[in-house]
Order: sequence, then structure tokens, then C-alpha cells
Amino acid sequence: MKIDIQQQAAVTVLSPKGPLLGLDVVALRESLDEAFNESLGRVVLDLSNVPYTDSKGLEMIHDLGTMLVESGRVFRLAGANETVREVLALTEVGALCEQFDDISTAVRSFS
Repeated sequence: MKIDIQQQAAVTVLSPKGPLLGLDVVALRESLDEAFNESLGRVVLDLSNVPYTDSKGLEMIHDLGTMLVESGRVFRLAGANETVREVLALTEVGALCEQFDDISTAVRSFS
């Protein structure tokens, strides 16, 4: 899995390319942890190039969402397709994060 990382003002945007599966989730989690530490939690996970996720991907989103809620912050997701949004809703993992249609709106939500 390729993970593009870009800075938009004070917000870090991580954009994985491909499904969130198994070992790829570990690499993404490491990148997310690093980004959260460096940007004081101002991170957006762009899912626009993620066609689907397995239970490992859902678990990672759940764990990050829970960690951030407990510290008074919010996990922001952007660009999830209908399949991913549906899985997030059915598993109630989506309730742990704010979801946006696009990166720009998610980034602006930090102001």
C-alpha cells in the first residue's frame, strides 16, 4: 500500500491507496501515530482511494477514534466511498469519527 502524506496548513492529510487489509493497516497505523504526534492531532485520513476494508482496518479506525475521543479530540475521515461508509455505519465505528465528503472540508473543520 502506498500512503501519500501532505501538509495543508497545520493539518496533515494521509491518503492510502488500495484496500485496508492486514499488514497494510499496520503501516498506515504507524504513519497515523507519527502524524498525530507531529501535528497535535490535526490529521485527516483520506479514504477516497480505499475501495474496501477488512476487520483490521475497522479495528484501526475504532482504536484511533476511541483514543482521540478519550483525549478530547476527533478523528476525521474524508472521501470514503459508499461501501466503506456503509461498513462504518453498520459496525458503528463511524460514530467515533467525523466524516466529510472531501479533504478540503475536513481540513477546514479544524478552524
